[in-house]
Amino acid sequence: MIQVKLSIILKITLEEIINVVDKKINIFPNLISKKKKFISLFIFLALNILFLTGCVNKNTYRPSSERPFVLTTFTILADLARNVAGDRLLVESITKPGAEIHSYQFTPSDIVKTKGAKLIIENGLGLEAWFSKFMISTGDIPHVKLTEGMKPLLIEGDAYSGKPNPHAWMSPKRAKNYVDKIVDAFIKIDPDGALEYSSNASTYKAKLESLDKELRDSLSSIPKERRFLVTCEGAFTYLARDYGMKEAYLWPVNAESQVTPRRMVNLIKKIKENEVPTIFCESTVSAEAQMEVAKSSGAVFGGTFYVDSLSDLNGPAPTYIDLLRHNVRLITKGLSISEVKK
Repeated sequence: MIQVKLSIILKITLEEIINVVDKKINIFPNLISKKKKFISLFIFLALNILFLTGCVNKNTYRPSSERPFVLTTFTILADLARNVAGDRLLVESITKPGAEIHSYQFTPSDIVKTKGAKLIIENGLGLEAWFSKFMISTGDIPHVKLTEGMKPLLIEGDAYSGKPNPHAWMSPKRAKNYVDKIVDAFIKIDPDGALEYSSNASTYKAKLESLDKELRDSLSSIPKERRFLVTCEGAFTYLARDYGMKEAYLWPVNAESQVTPRRMVNLIKKIKENEVPTIFCESTVSAEAQMEVAKSSGAVFGGTFYVDSLSDLNGPAPTYIDLLRHNVRLITKGLSISEVKK
């Protein structure tokens, strides 16, 4: 088992080192010969092998805090978990803001970061296509799947038809279930903190309930015939179902974000038939194709949603609650346009 884990890590490490060395050397092509390039690569690889096999005594990731720490697969889950953890646990995300989380290419540093972690939290429902391979490399660290036991909404149409839509967190009503799962997971690794975790969760769920009413009031201001949400990814199924909207999209999940002429034609047809005034795209994918759809359909491109990732601290969606408020503001503004281009 150790050999399998090491071979996976070394394979990833070699690919990463080659990319790094190539970039460094290409900056000064006249200063470094091919021989020196090979020697540099060998040295980098040797040092990483020592590092990863434990011959160098720095193979444990040490966060800045002495608190026990927990990892999540992406930034939104980290924000939910921090609201439950309070000051008892340090919570960090494996992926950074802006990362595409469906087909994320994890690195050796991500694997090293798991050393000493008490728990790893994933979404599940096939969202993190990379996670099972990642866990092979991490050892016996406990992990929890926040959608386990949840009845998912299914993707309709397209090649993913019948498969569960993994974006349940996009509705605050469903996010409360995530919070409950996080509480249970934290109590298992830290029973002494049970009262604090439960109290923090109750406070945060009250905020989510308030947000639910806020979003419902905002979306109800949109004329019923205009409540048709068009995005790049089919990530709004739960929000649409819970708040009385219809949806259409270019592709079902970002792991399969292939734009085909047929998909574009079908989406343009739906936009025209339903007189959708404004369409949108998500922050972690290119909006180029959706811009073309807007141009061909007569709709306006209404801006960028945050779905699979928070923004940085200075952006419009640094927290989960900010993310939903930002998205709903764009939806309300975009779908309330009174005139549609013909």
